[in-house]
Amino acid sequence: MNKIYSLFLLLTLIGCTQDFEDINTNPNAPVSIQPSLLLRQVIYDYGEQMSYEGFTAGNLLGQYTTALDFNLFDRHNLKSPQLGGNPWPIFYQNLRDNEIMLDLSLENPSFKVYEGPARIMKAYMASALTDLFGDVPYFEAFKGENGTVTPVYDSQESIYMDPEGIFDNLQKGIEAIQSYNGAIALEGDILFNGDLDGWIRFANSLKIKYLMRVSSKLDVSSQLQTIFDADNYIKENSQNAIFNFTDGEPNNFRLARLRIGDFNNFVMSETMDEILTNLNDSRISRLFRPYANSGSGDEYNGLLNGIDASSTIVSLADYSLAGTIFRENTGLLDANFMTSMETHFLLAEAAQKGLITADAQQLYDLGVMQAFEYWQVALPSNYLSAEGAFNNGNPLENIITQKWIANMINGYEGWIEYRRTGFPQLKTISASLNNDLIPVRMPYPGEEEALNNVNYTMAANKTDGNSINIKVWWDEE
Repeated sequence: MNKIYSLFLLLTLIGCTQDFEDINTNPNAPVSIQPSLLLRQVIYDYGEQMSYEGFTAGNLLGQYTTALDFNLFDRHNLKSPQLGGNPWPIFYQNLRDNEIMLDLSLENPSFKVYEGPARIMKAYMASALTDLFGDVPYFEAFKGENGTVTPVYDSQESIYMDPEGIFDNLQKGIEAIQSYNGAIALEGDILFNGDLDGWIRFANSLKIKYLMRVSSKLDVSSQLQTIFDADNYIKENSQNAIFNFTDGEPNNFRLARLRIGDFNNFVMSETMDEILTNLNDSRISRLFRPYANSGSGDEYNGLLNGIDASSTIVSLADYSLAGTIFRENTGLLDANFMTSMETHFLLAEAAQKGLITADAQQLYDLGVMQAFEYWQVALPSNYLSAEGAFNNGNPLENIITQKWIANMINGYEGWIEYRRTGFPQLKTISASLNNDLIPVRMPYPGEEEALNNVNYTMAANKTDGNSINIKVWWDEE
């Protein structure tokens, strides 16, 4: 009798367990996240967060703006991020989500259309990561579900040059798009609205950018010439890899959502003031505001970066705040991934250095015209024949300086390109915490030492104890 009862109880439990699983499974729920949602999320999250990072931290390093308070970072204590200055988790969160999208595109033929954009975004974010930090976890990273939670640090050279690295992913991304013949459209694409040709132009402009970035280490002239001759890169502002912010929440630029005290912490730097003033550049009224104590109401004033806020008293009314486009009118602003103006400045540099056969001045003039258009400022009729002329001084310095001005929303880019080229000529800051040296890399964050200690220690040893004064691979002499 007990055996019969036990068997009955066992069968009952099995049946209940099976019923429980069926009852608690939503037949309408997706078995995995859709790549369209991942694509939209990666583009928006990375663009929104890095635009804010670029303004609050990158602009300090690139000397577009300076901070009146909470400014240890502005004084080049980069291990003490304050209002910004910790982009590491932004990179790895979005590279992880992008990797999930790439895996889905490789595993499921229905998602094949996402492979190209996923590879191109991986190359784009990986380059930004390694250009800031140098050697970083890459080939073993994003594999936490497989048990790899302490990835090794890969050399910057290998991240750029090896299979599945930056250049390889750009090429494979282009080929994946060109070979795609499916009927399923690309959804979630807030950069190009599903236009796959736009992604190819984006990838080719990134190739130009990254070839110039490594041009001191490798002969890149034939590759650059091939891309230039093929004429399939971002050439007009209408083709830019951007998405627009709005004037109201939740998709406005983050500075519009901060308290006014945080926004008022950032004023025009003396470096930016001198460059725009010497060029008689009308973009100054778009990028900054006249300072409150200006007698005529239309004068601008910048402050030397890196003051010691504990011993120096400055009045906000004596310096120019960032323009209304960064707070009240952010619907005129966008998250900038890659643009026509930057592409043309890169090509102008390549032509000026003899890396491609092209008219450097023509490319420069086009870049300047597109930069004024991008910032919605009318180009003065004599700008390209007067202060902003290609041959007014050092043409190479002019090219890089114009690219630097145009990239204010991408502040880290200005600093990276200064490290690569030496232009524009940044200033020794007021109260340096780095022995009057301008940093040449970002330090690995403290959590890496705690969570990935063995690999972190090896990487730190290669950078003189995680020093911010050790150059990355493409910057080494």
